[in-house]
Amino acid sequence: MYVTRALEPIVRKYSDTFKVVVVTGSRQVGKTTMLKHLMDEDAANGIDRNYVSLDNTTLRIIAKEDPALFLQRYKPPILIDEIQYAPELLPHIKMQVDNSEERGSFWLTGSQPFHLMKNVSESLAGRAGIIEMLGFSNTELQGLKSESFELDEMYFNRRVKVAKKQDIHQVFGQIAKGAFPEISIMSDDMRANGFESFIDTYLMRDVRDLAQVGDELRFRKFMTACASLTARPLVYAELARLSDINEKTAKAWLSIMVSSYLIKVVRPYSNNILKRLSKQPVMHFLDTGLCAHLCGWENAKVLEMGAMSGQIFESYVFSEIYKSFINSGQRPLLYFFRSNDKKEIDILLEKNGILHPIEIKKTATPTTNDIKNFSALEPISAGNLSDEFKSQKREIGTGCVVCMTDNVYPISKQAWAMPIWAI
Repeated sequence: MYVTRALEPIVRKYSDTFKVVVVTGSRQVGKTTMLKHLMDEDAANGIDRNYVSLDNTTLRIIAKEDPALFLQRYKPPILIDEIQYAPELLPHIKMQVDNSEERGSFWLTGSQPFHLMKNVSESLAGRAGIIEMLGFSNTELQGLKSESFELDEMYFNRRVKVAKKQDIHQVFGQIAKGAFPEISIMSDDMRANGFESFIDTYLMRDVRDLAQVGDELRFRKFMTACASLTARPLVYAELARLSDINEKTAKAWLSIMVSSYLIKVVRPYSNNILKRLSKQPVMHFLDTGLCAHLCGWENAKVLEMGAMSGQIFESYVFSEIYKSFINSGQRPLLYFFRSNDKKEIDILLEKNGILHPIEIKKTATPTTNDIKNFSALEPISAGNLSDEFKSQKREIGTGCVVCMTDNVYPISKQAWAMPIWAI
């Protein structure tokens, strides 16, 4: 059964605005399924769009060797799947859209954006709207309207009223399933095979073909090392040690996983008013099911009780918050905060010059002790700053603890408890 994706209205909007729409994202997140669904809706209204996949090697050869002929055969409006396999098409697409005023003529998908984006930016600058797509969000699975995460009382209460409550077992069930549409619906005894198939495809087609990684087994070991360190400060020396590679290789390989939407590296917050801040970013696996599988946690029960449950819960919360913005067509300013005296705040959301602190706790009863580190931000909002630092001043807005509470409620005057299932 088709699950309505939050990005559908974004695709429609971009298609009315840009001549080319590019949907990027990891393999198996549902890019083609969503666009084909929109094509079916258009067809019902008399608008027929051609479809061609460059996974087909015969078509790929034609596209690469004679792109002009390819576009004569397959005319717009058209959906071209896996455009990264034939970047030779892009200059010819540019010529076609420059000679037409039609919007949304070309829909393109790509699973290897670290290779694709350079070609798009060079050939289709100003002509293409680029949409990032991730796996299922909890909101999509519940069939709710997606909205970007806000930190105010109205948002908290609105979301709690419409969302379906989940207990800890249901949340970890979803964490273990992950967000890849096809894998998430597999039975528990087959899901591991689904993840292995994904990893094999990723290693053989994305990593080996485009990144020239010669040792696939070692890259698999590197993926496992990244998974084991999810929600932890990024230390390249540690990644290198766990993977038996050097730090330079660890940096290069991590950039591949970031660019292919498997990992999000969250930058550390910096502000000249606060002199002693850690410069280490934090990395999060964006699909907790894949993360758990790589680490050997094969079902929700053992994962919930295991040593990594807190880490993976934190990455799950981060991914849900991040998806809420991506699914609204926004790019959020999310940071990790850590002072040299080890005061940490899991997420800092900056919006309109206001900083909102967010803590993530696997508890049902958060207290003021869980938000004690929010006070580390107070110097940023001080009213007696010298002229040198006035440009660095920030207002500290409402914060929250995202957790397993049954309902939303204020913990203090400036912070609320927010259930993860309501995001």
